[in-house]
Amino acid sequence: MSPFELISLLLVLTAVFAWTNHRLLRLPDTVGLLVMGLVASLVLLAGDLLFPDTPLYEDVAGIVRQVDFQTTVLDGMLAFLLFAGALHVDLSALRERAWAVGVMATVGVLLSTAIVGLGFWGLASLAGIGLPLPWAFVFGALISPTDPVAVLSTLKAVQVPRSLELDMTGESLFNDGIGVVVFTIALTVAVGSGHGVAGFSGVAELFLVEAIGGALLGLAAGYIAYRAMRVIDNYPVEVLISLGLVTGTYALAARLGTSGPIAMVVAGLLIGNRGQRDAMSDLTQRYLFGFWTLVDEILNAVLFLLIGLEVLVLRSEVLVGWLPASAILLVLVARFVAVSLPVLALSRWNGFVAGTIPVLTWGGLRGGISVALALSIPEAPEKATILSATYVVVVFTLIVQGLSLRRLVERTVPRG
Repeated sequence: MSPFELISLLLVLTAVFAWTNHRLLRLPDTVGLLVMGLVASLVLLAGDLLFPDTPLYEDVAGIVRQVDFQTTVLDGMLAFLLFAGALHVDLSALRERAWAVGVMATVGVLLSTAIVGLGFWGLASLAGIGLPLPWAFVFGALISPTDPVAVLSTLKAVQVPRSLELDMTGESLFNDGIGVVVFTIALTVAVGSGHGVAGFSGVAELFLVEAIGGALLGLAAGYIAYRAMRVIDNYPVEVLISLGLVTGTYALAARLGTSGPIAMVVAGLLIGNRGQRDAMSDLTQRYLFGFWTLVDEILNAVLFLLIGLEVLVLRSEVLVGWLPASAILLVLVARFVAVSLPVLALSRWNGFVAGTIPVLTWGGLRGGISVALALSIPEAPEKATILSATYVVVVFTLIVQGLSLRRLVERTVPRG
C-alpha cells in the first residue's frame, strides 16, 4: 500500500470505530477505540487458529506491519500531542505545584525505574528467563513514566480537584521527557555501546544535556515564535507559526541530541500562557486553540486504535507465560512507592487533597509511548520479553485502570 492509502485506511477505520463506539459501546472515546482495535485483532487471531489456510490474518497483519509504530509515535505524533497538551495548562497554577510535579517527575521516575528493574529481573529469574539486570532496568525506564496522552484523555472524563488535576497533568507532561532520557541512558548501558558515556559522571552529563538542553531549546524556540506572533494579527499565519514551532523544534532537538519531548512541553507552556496573554487576539486564540484541540483529539484516536491493532504484530511475543501478567502488579507497587514517598515528604509544604496517593497510583496510565520505546529496542534476545510485558501492562492500565478511575475518585476524593 502507498503511504496515502495506508493513512486513508487508518483514518477510515478510526472514524468507523469511533462512530460505533459512540453509538453502541459508549466507552470513553480513546478507550473505546483501543478496545475495538484489540477485539478486532483477537478475532483475527482466533480465525487464523481455527482456519489456518485463510489468508485474512496475514493480509491484515501485513498492513499493520507497514505502520512503523515506533517512528509514528516517537518521531511523529508525540511532538504534536505533547505541545497540544501543554498548550492548555495554566502555568501560573502549575507554579504553585512546581515542587510536587518536579519531584514526582524526576525522583518518582527514578524510584520506579529502580524498583521495576530489580523486581522484573527477579521475576524473570523465577520464570527461568535469563534477563540481564541492565535490560531489566531498560524495562523499568520505559514503563515508569505515565503517558501524558493517556492521562490527559482520561482527565477529560474524570472530574478531580484542581490541585490534583495539576499534579497529574504536570507530572505526566514532564515525566515523559525524563523517562525518555532515562530510557536512552539505560539502553545505552544495556547494549554496551557507551558512546563516551562511562560511569556516573558520563550518565549525569548525558542526562543534563538531554533534559536541560531540551528545556532551553523549547524555551528559545517558543520565545521566537511568541515574538513573531506578537507583531502580527493574522490567525492563519499564527497557526502556521505554531506548526512550524512544533515540527522544527522537535527535528532540531533530534539533531542536537537533546530531549524533544521536554522541548515540546516547555514551548507549549510558553505559547499557551504568555503567548495567549500578550500575543494573540481573541479571534486568534479561538482558532489556534481550536486547531490544536482537534489535532489532539484526532491523533489520540488514531494512536489508541493502533495500540489495539498492534497485537497483530506482537502475536508471538505476547504469549510467553505468566511473566507479563506479573509485571502489572510489579508496576503498580513501584508506582505506589514512587507516588507515596514524594507526597509524604512534601505534604508539610504542599497541600494534597485526601485520596491523592491512591488516585495518582491508579491513575498512572501507560500508553503508546511505552510501546514505542519497547519497539525501538534493537533486535536482541531480551526484546521479546520486554515487549510482551510492556504491551500487557499498557493494555491493563488503559482499559482496567482507565475505566475504573472515575469510581476510585468518587470513593476516595472528597467532593467540593
